[in-house]
Amino acid sequence: MTLRLSDFDAVTFDVYGTLIDWEPSIAKFLTRWARENRIEADAEALIMAFDGARAAIQKERPAHLYPDVLTKCFERICAQFKVAVDPDLRRQFAAAPHTWPAFADSHAGLVRLQASAKVGAFSNIDQASLNTSCDNLDFRFDLVVTAQRVGAYKPDWPHFDTGIGELMRMGIPRERILHVGQSLRADITPANRLGVRCAWVNRPGRLLGLSGEGAAEAKPDLTVSSLAELVAALTGADQPATTLV
Repeated sequence: MTLRLSDFDAVTFDVYGTLIDWEPSIAKFLTRWARENRIEADAEALIMAFDGARAAIQKERPAHLYPDVLTKCFERICAQFKVAVDPDLRRQFAAAPHTWPAFADSHAGLVRLQASAKVGAFSNIDQASLNTSCDNLDFRFDLVVTAQRVGAYKPDWPHFDTGIGELMRMGIPRERILHVGQSLRADITPANRLGVRCAWVNRPGRLLGLSGEGAAEAKPDLTVSSLAELVAALTGADQPATTLV
């Protein structure tokens, strides 16, 4: 299968891990915390502890705002490693989304896609944090669906139901939507189940969202290693080769 941008009227994105490079910042924070508390755990183990705590907390209903998710994640990681919670570090961790940088290829890729299609964000985040990330991206989405807005977290379906419904009211049918994400669990799996074509941005060295609920069965229509590679594949530009799955 070959995907082309001309096949789509809308491209929707996961934001964190796909456009915003959050994982190194989380790993650095937790590695410093572990070292200060004499915890023998490497960055990968700490990231996976975060991923497991995050996935469990995001299933809780009523849904928590994302800063509260991060607060609870930090508390659970402290409990897992039998360390007392430092209130100042907990506050820093909860506010971390405002410090996470964009990937170097995000802005140019989004602008190129928006020249030909509506570009949306389906994000497991609160609106205030996303506003900061949009400033870091120097980009404004045509459609925004946050966890705060729908009261749920992907891989639950409210992001997709809400976003697809709004795009359909714009005259864009489901088959003309491409969803793009780094998380197999939160983005590729639900897109598969809802019959939405999808691209997996498998950023090198990243772990978040690659395991857990449904991840092993995820089947992206296109796999790339960067947003620049995705744009090249969709536009037929002479850029690094893509892998079709």
